[in-house]
Amino acid sequence: MFPKIAGMSTDAVSANALRFASEYRPHRGLPALAGLGTFVEAIAPGLSVEESVARLKCHHYAFKRLHHLCVARITAEPVYELKMAFSYHAHLCAEHVAALRARVGEMREPPLGLEKVPHPALELLFDEVLQAPTTEELLLGIHEVVLPALRDALRRHLDAAHVLADQPTRRLLRAALAETDEMLDYGRNAIAALVSPDARGAAGPALALLRGALDAAGGIDGTRAPSGTLPGRRHSVVPYRYDGKPRRDERFPDPYNMGVNAEVFLYDPAMPADAKVLMMYYKRLREIDVPEMMASILAETPDKPWGYYRDLTRQLWDEARHAMMGEVGFVASGVDWPRNVMVNFTWSLGLNTQLTPKERHAVLYFIEQGLMPRTGKRHEWEVAIAAENPLASTFQDFDWADEVLHARVGRDWYVADMPSAHEAVAYGDQCWSRVLSGWESWRAAGLTEHRNWWPDLYREYCGKNGIEPNPEVAGYATSYQSVRADLKDIAASA
Repeated sequence: MFPKIAGMSTDAVSANALRFASEYRPHRGLPALAGLGTFVEAIAPGLSVEESVARLKCHHYAFKRLHHLCVARITAEPVYELKMAFSYHAHLCAEHVAALRARVGEMREPPLGLEKVPHPALELLFDEVLQAPTTEELLLGIHEVVLPALRDALRRHLDAAHVLADQPTRRLLRAALAETDEMLDYGRNAIAALVSPDARGAAGPALALLRGALDAAGGIDGTRAPSGTLPGRRHSVVPYRYDGKPRRDERFPDPYNMGVNAEVFLYDPAMPADAKVLMMYYKRLREIDVPEMMASILAETPDKPWGYYRDLTRQLWDEARHAMMGEVGFVASGVDWPRNVMVNFTWSLGLNTQLTPKERHAVLYFIEQGLMPRTGKRHEWEVAIAAENPLASTFQDFDWADEVLHARVGRDWYVADMPSAHEAVAYGDQCWSRVLSGWESWRAAGLTEHRNWWPDLYREYCGKNGIEPNPEVAGYATSYQSVRADLKDIAASA
């Protein structure tokens, strides 16, 4: 309500204020209040700073838990498209967490209290979704319970926040709403494609528990009357444990295959540029394993500043984008990549199961240093230019830019904890050497023949595009050999 003025009732002030605001006209009909809203809207007092901050903290908690949830499920999720979507959605959530933290910090709030759980029922809600035992139940929990509740909370806050006094909050709420709706749209389509009636029926009790947790909390933002009844735990009775073993769907029939060494082919001056572009598409698609590995670093490294999680999640999403660039390249080339490209997971498998999170980050940084000189990402871009392939040129141009950013992320969050940049590189070399030393054991165990699939891929590409196969390219032996020593020399000279 409006404040009292001497000699006038509160109701009279409200009526008068509404009349005055309705009659007021800005100069020459210009939009009022910088276009933020009308004077009628602006005379409503809106939420106080305390009320707005309380809701911001609830949104922050929800996006932070969603970020962890998406990251935690990337590696063990077999469906490639879902790995990519979880990578993207984790990035979106990380950005909104950062924006919400910054806004709370602007609103008279030190200490911020952002690590406090708003309500025990919300903790239960996200714990249960995190440990959903199937992909179907996970999708239903995120996209039919959690995200709709978060969207509704964001909308309530946007509607209640003052159009002028709290404009910075309204701005970030609009951005959060737009991308929450984007995640919801994806989820609706994914559920329609993957969730059968039987799977939905099996998830019924778990979804009822999630809705009961929301009722107990009074919604994500606590603005509804809470039910007062906290449901018992179901999946989360046993504490969550991250699963770092990568899994792939049926389109990846030989994930241990290391029969093709893309790097050797790309640096062979005798090989033509158009064939090298095809090999670069393989290199890009193969980067599926980088999100699989980086997810393990994020999931198993607690208590870092939020900037750490935001930057590494951005890098994780970039690597997922690179993988999809390779997929797009193969599609544009007419290549049936699931049939003719053996995309392995040996790198993420080895790092996730044999190294600590810091050691994994060390290996990642070591590799990134090898990509910076002229013989790295610039070379791949120049190959695409030489091939006169506009799509590949665009992909390699942005891939190169991304890797420069990733090198900076490595310096900020990995090298900063090391005695020197030289020791940071040397440590990464040492860690990687322990992982790569046993690759032949997979063949010995009968997990793969390390078949050289390149000739079949190249011939399919030529046939689909009316190209006469080059015998030297078609017969190229690209069997795997360690490139760690080459990268060590490159990184040392960077």
